[in-house]
Amino acid sequence: MPEGQSRARAAPASGAPPDFAALMAPLAPFEASPHLAVAVSGGSDSMALTLLAQDWARARGGRITALTVDHGLRAEAAAEAVQVAAWCAARGIDHVILTRTGPAPTSSIQAFARAARYGLLEAWCRAHFVLHLLLGHQREDQAETVMMRQARGSGVDGLAGMASVVERGAVRLLRPLLGVSRAQLRAFLTARGQGWIEDPSNRNPAFTRVRTRDDLGGAPPGSTMAHLAATAARLGRDRAAREADDARRLARFVALDPAGFATIDAAGFAQAKADGADALGTKALGAILATIGGSEYPPRSEPLERLYRQLAAGLPRDLTLGGCRILRLRGRIYVCRELAAVEAPRPLAPGQETRWDGRFQVALGPAAPAGLALGALGGDACVVAREQRKTAALRLPAAVRATLPALRDSKGVVAVPALGYFKGCREEAEMAACRTEFRPIRSLTGAGFTIV
Repeated sequence: MPEGQSRARAAPASGAPPDFAALMAPLAPFEASPHLAVAVSGGSDSMALTLLAQDWARARGGRITALTVDHGLRAEAAAEAVQVAAWCAARGIDHVILTRTGPAPTSSIQAFARAARYGLLEAWCRAHFVLHLLLGHQREDQAETVMMRQARGSGVDGLAGMASVVERGAVRLLRPLLGVSRAQLRAFLTARGQGWIEDPSNRNPAFTRVRTRDDLGGAPPGSTMAHLAATAARLGRDRAAREADDARRLARFVALDPAGFATIDAAGFAQAKADGADALGTKALGAILATIGGSEYPPRSEPLERLYRQLAAGLPRDLTLGGCRILRLRGRIYVCRELAAVEAPRPLAPGQETRWDGRFQVALGPAAPAGLALGALGGDACVVAREQRKTAALRLPAAVRATLPALRDSKGVVAVPALGYFKGCREEAEMAACRTEFRPIRSLTGAGFTIV
């Protein structure tokens, strides 16, 4: 067995297996004969989830596909993925290995790995029309998340922890095990004779989550974990109710544009301040910045509150925060992507579809030429603007046009689909099937956060 792997270690044998049908019921609806995707690293949590989901789906005439991501960040990762594939094959479970390509990061490794993992998992679900992606986060994960957010000074929304359900653009992320302990999951695996993999990075104190886990390990068994998880559940239910109400009010003074920016009615924003609705105004601003910035999370509370006060007071005219640029133009506040924060250019092959910069879904037609790169329009926005004189595309602020996704060959820009711009005759030929769609990672209203 490769280094870093392990049979199921001794785990408490007491306690019945989780009642998975009861855990899945609040996450409905599901289609008849459901096809579920399960993210499985090979750790005990995801392996238990895989076996539980297999039993649940088969009982309903459905099936699961286990998805393992090889980030290419650890030497053992490829062998571990093969081990998971073998375990799944032995139990008649379809399994797919998703491999990340490209250079490895030198910092923020866990955040990079997380973004890469979700990107690959969601892309597979979208391509195979799978509506539900199950994640193996359990009670201890929830407690660690809450504790880390407490240390960062998160507000009540952050302390709600991870959601049981998150609605994404093409898939629902489901976490049915948030109330189940790791000990119970390992006891279940032991009873089923199933091994699991121990990831050495889970013991590396360089990572914040590992240090948090060690801190929690000093408490009486289960007590702190259960308390933090229960707190997250209560705050999560409160958050879901608030978000439904906030979404209705947010629609009164905020509008999203398909070109990937937001406009805020300055008078309405100032009125929210005058009415004493600072919490709503700050939260709305954070949601806008996360959506336009291609991020899952808003900026931290202190700089966000400072920006809110500045905007409500009418000063200044040009600010940046959270990878966004905030401008005042013609009585409105524009929030657009900050050009300096946009994702670096990368190749896009004919027939390929990808999410770019956390904001746009970009697809290149199969007849498109090879050798194209996808990146921000940037300084070429002026050239495109001159060629598009008197077109509707010029209604967009220059700061917005510069951050739109563009395709280039060795000679320069060949297409900016969001502007309807195609160089020469490409619009009717190779580039005709090229398209972009504003599909940010995070919903503006936070709709879909559910805790059960």
